Amino acid sequence: MKRLVLLLLSLSLVVGIFAGCSSDNSSGNSNNNSGDGDQVTLNLFQFKVEIADQLAEMIKEFEAEHPNIKVKLETVGGGADYGAALKAKFASGEQPDIFNNGGFKELELWKEHLADLSEEPWAEHVLPIGKVPMTDPADGKLYGMPVNLEGYGFIYNKDLFEEAGITEPPTNITELKAAAEKLEAAGITPFSAGYAEWWVIGQHLLNIPFAQQEDPEAFIAGLYEGTEKIVGNKHFEDFKEVLDAEINFGNENPLTTDYNTQVTQFASGQTAMLQQGNWTENMIYEVDPDMNMGFLPIPINDDASADSLPVGVPNNWAINKNSENIEEAKTFLNWMVSSETGQRYITEEFAFIPAFDNIEPAGLGDLGQSILEYSTAEKTVPWTWFMWPDGANKEFAATIQEYAAGRIDYDTVLERFQTTWDNLK
Repeated sequence: MKRLVLLLLSLSLVVGIFAGCSSDNSSGNSNNNSGDGDQVTLNLFQFKVEIADQLAEMIKEFEAEHPNIKVKLETVGGGADYGAALKAKFASGEQPDIFNNGGFKELELWKEHLADLSEEPWAEHVLPIGKVPMTDPADGKLYGMPVNLEGYGFIYNKDLFEEAGITEPPTNITELKAAAEKLEAAGITPFSAGYAEWWVIGQHLLNIPFAQQEDPEAFIAGLYEGTEKIVGNKHFEDFKEVLDAEINFGNENPLTTDYNTQVTQFASGQTAMLQQGNWTENMIYEVDPDMNMGFLPIPINDDASADSLPVGVPNNWAINKNSENIEEAKTFLNWMVSSETGQRYITEEFAFIPAFDNIEPAGLGDLGQSILEYSTAEKTVPWTWFMWPDGANKEFAATIQEYAAGRIDYDTVLERFQTTWDNLK
């Protein structure tokens, strides 16, 4: 009997030890799971402030259909530096599961962190233009899902143009200047210039002389190799024309005008033109639901090619390949572009132009429709800044700001553009 009791006590101790080990392992491997061990949390870090509220609502619907997955949304954009914030996230160890990547140079910079998405169900439906930024030429793999297609230019208020007696929308720099003069004569401020934002001027605006080159990619490759120069290039010399037009016919204090102020000025009817893209559509309609608007090109000369809009993929959804929740992250991205709910949000709530052949562009406003018309007419130029050296856009912007403040002449502007490129390439 004594031996039997001792045996039973020993067995109890062994079972207790294994139970304790099992409990500790379960707790240590839970990784943001709920108490039942079935739920995971995805950290989604994105930059499009314009859709932050709508994206949060879409996430609620996703979570209702996928109760085992929670999505924690964080948005940094608008006037904030998303790229710097993302680098800080990774440096601090708070790496998101899903984040944005612009492709091209950004793909190279972040390649070591990106999961291969080539075999995802949605990949076969991406439009050709949508695959280019995130396809690595070295291995042919796709490392991101395009957020959407976007375009930008001078958004114009058609009613204010009519009020000023402008019957035909300008398509070149001469016509644009003439329109600005008519608007000013009618007591209407022609441009809303947001020169406080580096990306507005050092990225979107300066893209025009790059994109108007006969072969933009070859020109940029030549800049890297030293066979091409910004100084002496006709398109960069022509760029002065549109820069001067916006500064001379723009709102007061453009150097202190930020993104929200710039858009609000236009949406409230204080200005007739706004250098922005279709991502501002919801913001403008919130201020004036009846705004009658469309796109004009950003012309730098009177060439026929000046009548074009820059259209491209603004950014891509990428998955952190070191995430412990890769499959759940893939589930979220696939649901967003394949489910009826996700597609409805993309087209109707976000007012996006889809980058997929299986999503019909429905519910587009004036700006989205205008971009479709330019695209259908094949009057588009590319977005090239993702091919520039890292950090060049901010230095370009600082140079443009100095010129707008009257501190340097235009020859110095071109010399500084060239120096920036050479130092950072």
